[in-house]
Amino acid sequence: MRSTVNNIANPLTAVRNLGILAHVDAGKTTVTERFLYATGTTHKRGEVHDGTTVTDFDPQERDRGITIFAAAVSCAWDGHRINLIDTPGHVDFADEVERSLRVLDGAIAVFDAVAGVEPQSESVWRQADRHGVPRIAFVNKLDRAGADLDTAVESIRQRLHPVPLVVQAPIGTEDSFVGVVDLLRMRALVWADGSETAEEGPVPDDLKDEAGRRRRRLEEAVAELHPTALEEFCERGTLSAGTLAAALRDLTRTGEGVVVLCGSAYRNRGIETLLDAVVAYLPSPLDVPAVRGTHDGTEQERAAEAEAPVAALAFKVSATATGRLTYVRLYSGTIRKGDTVLDAGTRRTERIGRILRVQADRHAELERAVAGDIVAVVGLKSARAGTTLCDPAAPLLLEPPSVAEPVVSVAVEARRSTDTDRLATALARLAEEDPSLVVRTDPETGQTLLSGMGELHLEVAVEKIRQAHGLEVAVGRPRVACRETVVRGVSGLVFRHVKQDGGAGQFAHVVLDVAPLPPSEADGDGAATGFVFRSTVVGGRVPQEYVRAVEAGCRDALAEGPLGGHLVTGLIVTLTDGATHSKDSSEMAFRTAGRLALREALRVAVMGLLEPVADVTVTVPADAVGGVLGDLAARRGRVTDSAPRGGSVVVTAVVPLAELFGYATRLRSRTQGRGTFTARPAGYAAAPGAVAVG
Repeated sequence: MRSTVNNIANPLTAVRNLGILAHVDAGKTTVTERFLYATGTTHKRGEVHDGTTVTDFDPQERDRGITIFAAAVSCAWDGHRINLIDTPGHVDFADEVERSLRVLDGAIAVFDAVAGVEPQSESVWRQADRHGVPRIAFVNKLDRAGADLDTAVESIRQRLHPVPLVVQAPIGTEDSFVGVVDLLRMRALVWADGSETAEEGPVPDDLKDEAGRRRRRLEEAVAELHPTALEEFCERGTLSAGTLAAALRDLTRTGEGVVVLCGSAYRNRGIETLLDAVVAYLPSPLDVPAVRGTHDGTEQERAAEAEAPVAALAFKVSATATGRLTYVRLYSGTIRKGDTVLDAGTRRTERIGRILRVQADRHAELERAVAGDIVAVVGLKSARAGTTLCDPAAPLLLEPPSVAEPVVSVAVEARRSTDTDRLATALARLAEEDPSLVVRTDPETGQTLLSGMGELHLEVAVEKIRQAHGLEVAVGRPRVACRETVVRGVSGLVFRHVKQDGGAGQFAHVVLDVAPLPPSEADGDGAATGFVFRSTVVGGRVPQEYVRAVEAGCRDALAEGPLGGHLVTGLIVTLTDGATHSKDSSEMAFRTAGRLALREALRVAVMGLLEPVADVTVTVPADAVGGVLGDLAARRGRVTDSAPRGGSVVVTAVVPLAELFGYATRLRSRTQGRGTFTARPAGYAAAPGAVAVG
């Protein structure tokens, strides 16, 4: 065990900020646990199935056996400080991965040696591509039945399209997997049963030929990509271990190649060599480009130096029993307890109360943090995920992590009316901690809607409200706000409003024509929606102020249609005639007459129901297009376009909003989790069969 627990004085060259990315159940959390154990940070190996892991500390994570929330830990290896974020693998929590990747310098992609590249492995890999994060790959679970390193590597090549540079060969297969051959040094590392460290020795005789072939393939692949390695390879016909290691480091950091290692995290085989690879190949904060931001419309760079002005990005907010924690990546400068920093977005200052080195749900207090660190800060009141914290004397606004649009919604309400305010507070805190959760009140249905990235995402959020706040919450399907419209109108509807109950009376006489609104006068949001009022009264039979009152009364009547009490839209009302009384006519009388007259007209007209529709864009693998098109047709979707794009197919369609509930789960099921979709409101369209004759 070579770990040394260093303090915060590590130079920047000895810092590694990395994340662990993978599909659900590929072994991310187990790899993290073995890192902590191998580096001496913990003294007992935690297991996912026992609920004893450090990073999966939330009760829901332990109950479900999956990572839900990105957890930060810190450890030391071979004189290097490693700040590590264990990210979720489920597609519903992809936004947690997105926020983590925004602040990381490198990553380890973990793959199952049996399954190879799985759907969410592909998704997180693409996320890392967008952020330009250098990666190394670890093929895990080589001790399982059916495990095969070469098959897993080929799936990486075919599905993710990097150049895999395999630097290890397994010793033994499946249950007999006991170690690896280090192809750089051509040495064997064998873990005996129960041993926590590898025994180094020569390559076994029966593997020498295979190891030689694998080393040759590695040299050829590196020489094709790296000019210095190519020069040496042409001169000597081989590459030295030093040249090979330097070339692998360069290729990893540029993204031209991906170093591939193998092992079994559960059996603690291959963990130390993986830590060595992290130190050797992944970049330090000095190896990545200087962070760029803006100030007063001009772009500026901020170097990763402890003496530079402070620039930090908050990427996660968490409410704990001891207070509100804001996780920040410090790109430049130094922060100390009691310092004042500027929120560059709101231009408000915040005071740093405490600085914590994070070990999942445990923390060690620090006096200061320097450029390159990932720490938690206590005392910030208004900072959110994506907030830039900087030196008040040198403002700089960094680009925040992107937030995906929610795709699933549920209606939530407190079972007890007395808990309504507490529920609102709990929902606001949830949205503060997780920007991919959106809380809003539907102005028409009055429901409180919680929107997120998937059904599991919302299920976890609701359960968190129940556990953390002790609230009883009812969850239901959101109601769709329909509209009613005129299909065939009426002409010459006469309505007299006469009321005499002592004193001044009320008198108003109106004649209305009601007709469907022509498309040329519609709002243009997908159907003939809107309302137009006109007056063709001549001779002053209805004074202008009373005409305006009639229009106001008609607008009042639009609030409740005859079919189901929905808003009425898509009609044109014309006041053609009327009469007044010298004493009893008033604006109120004509407003009342307008309201009651239009209600009567709608009852005798032919009405139709409009339902909200959405423009849906679905991105799916080419082999899943048929099933997706069939499913859209079953949901009454109208496909408007289908086009290939980079190995996938992008389908656009107009789909009734009511048919999209549950679509995210169905799409993932049909595409093995590889399909994604976005939806945006596209107005209203006629609902089939929803026409009533008055």
